[in-house]
Amino acid sequence: MFTTSSSPESQGIPSRAILNFLKRVDSERICMHGFLLVRHNRIAAEGYWAPWTAARKHRMYSVSKSFVALAVGLMIDEGRLALDDRVADYFPDRVPENLHPWLSASTVRDLLTMATPHSRNSYTRADPDWVRTFFDLTPSHPPGTIFSYDTAATVVLTALVERLAGMPFLDYMRPRFLDRIGFSADAWCIRTPEGVSWGGSGVICTLRDLARVALACMNGGLWGDERVLPEAYVRAATARQIDNAIRGNCGYGYQIWREEGNGFSFRGMGSQYALCFPDKEFLFACIADTQGAPAGTAIPSVMRQEIYRHVSDSRVPEDPAAQAELSDRIERLAVLPVPGNAGAKLAPEVDGAWYVLEDNPMAITRMRLSFTGDEGTWEYTNGQGDNVLRFGIGRVIAGRFPQRNYFGEQIGVVPGVEYDCQASAAWIDGHTLNMEVLITDMYLGRLMISFAFKGKEIAVFMTKQAEWFLDEYSGFAGGRRLRCNCIGG
Repeated sequence: MFTTSSSPESQGIPSRAILNFLKRVDSERICMHGFLLVRHNRIAAEGYWAPWTAARKHRMYSVSKSFVALAVGLMIDEGRLALDDRVADYFPDRVPENLHPWLSASTVRDLLTMATPHSRNSYTRADPDWVRTFFDLTPSHPPGTIFSYDTAATVVLTALVERLAGMPFLDYMRPRFLDRIGFSADAWCIRTPEGVSWGGSGVICTLRDLARVALACMNGGLWGDERVLPEAYVRAATARQIDNAIRGNCGYGYQIWREEGNGFSFRGMGSQYALCFPDKEFLFACIADTQGAPAGTAIPSVMRQEIYRHVSDSRVPEDPAAQAELSDRIERLAVLPVPGNAGAKLAPEVDGAWYVLEDNPMAITRMRLSFTGDEGTWEYTNGQGDNVLRFGIGRVIAGRFPQRNYFGEQIGVVPGVEYDCQASAAWIDGHTLNMEVLITDMYLGRLMISFAFKGKEIAVFMTKQAEWFLDEYSGFAGGRRLRCNCIGG
């Protein structure tokens, strides 16, 4: 089980269909990191955009919620929890004295189905105890009635599982489930400020780990002939438990989404997906970072158009030419650089020149760009001090983003380290250099910068798509070139 097929065609998937999918991903500049196709319990195709690999761990964001739901299912199967249990009863130390009746009545089932009495998430990054915020926030409607996506619900469920288990929820799931399906032993989860696993967003594992968990659910809790999850619970978790059609969806189970074609899915911010179609024994999983991109949620529809509609119930004819082209393309997959020109007439004039900036939202006081062949450096001074970022011109360069005041393994704790990143730049016209920085660490994000030059003046625009970091890099700035090419002016 979960071995690689001899060819996609042997599993009823034309290589040409997969190839067309990959071509569209690149042509539409969808920032994919990896994809995996499973048919009849076998891997039909798999690929990664460098620097990502099969072994590299990836942040799963809200896919983590589906994992938590399965931990709850194991607890229920063991008789340690029930769907109709009131969650407040498990947290006498976290509820206010005058707990609102709607919060008092909220059950495990209500939280699993995103039918809490809240209309918004209760916590912020500054709150020291996220579970407590769930019970402190005044509710807006009765529980168990209306779907309202609420990550705090998963935070509370994770805390509940860990309180009963006496250990992180992934560790609790290992002996009975995760270890038996080959889930990575070193997978882990970012922690909330109070030290609980951030089950709403923080699981970090491989794409294959994600596919293994989803495949076990698609098979009703079986891994081969071995039962690793309770069947009745998995069937309920992946079925429609509450309506969310008014939001353009197909229903919701227990922290698991319903899909057209009698399917279900795990979904995470930035296009982390496991799309499961039991009737066709077909699973598509991917990792990506499409936050803020125009094609941010395009991956499922592109997959349906280019691959899913071509999936056959029987083996399809072998296509050696398409197979060879597909294999070659998968070998060459890589994160794309910023599109544009490698140089501009203005580049020598800008090269190495210091610019002093007026007051700006980024608090950058001075900066310069330097070029050597197809590489460059951006040097700048902000509230943190002097910083240097390397970037490629017409190609992507791996490095470290120089800001050091961001969260690490626990929200609220700043370890003072720099995030891994991929950076590239290109000249868009004769006077504008665009730069893109992709954060590829335990947190994922995107920073876009335009440097526009007019005589001895510079204009800068920065915009970011990242949750709870890169806040210092958003807004406009302007300034002038120093008379001499020296820091002191």
